[in-house]
Amino acid sequence: MNKKPLDQELVREYIIAAHGNFIEVKRLIEQEPALIHAAINWNMDDWESGLGAASHTGNRDIAEWLLEQGARMDIFAAAMLGELSIVKGIIDAQPSALHAKGPHGISLIRHAEMGGKPAEPVLNYLQTLLSKEAIK
Repeated sequence: MNKKPLDQELVREYIIAAHGNFIEVKRLIEQEPALIHAAINWNMDDWESGLGAASHTGNRDIAEWLLEQGARMDIFAAAMLGELSIVKGIIDAQPSALHAKGPHGISLIRHAEMGGKPAEPVLNYLQTLLSKEAIK
């Protein structure tokens, strides 16, 4: 099956919208459903997806809707959404994920901070892990 690559301007438009324009995100996904898995490399290996954009800006409604549409959950979205069991599972399997950087180099703990009250259990968990590391 030979599918034509997505237009990079359309991908760029979608990623920008995913930072906070829910109506535009829905319109663009309706126009081109393959955008749900699209990512852009802004520069120097700074990859960002629509879910990544919604996650680091704390746009829960957009992130949850993208996941409902089939976007792939990652540790950064899980942190912002307060999905403690997912975050714990990934860190248990891959401890270095605690220090992973998301789009634009934004830390995992910052994603949890952006999640507000629903993400407090994740934030507390990450702070505890980082504190234990500092003591060692």
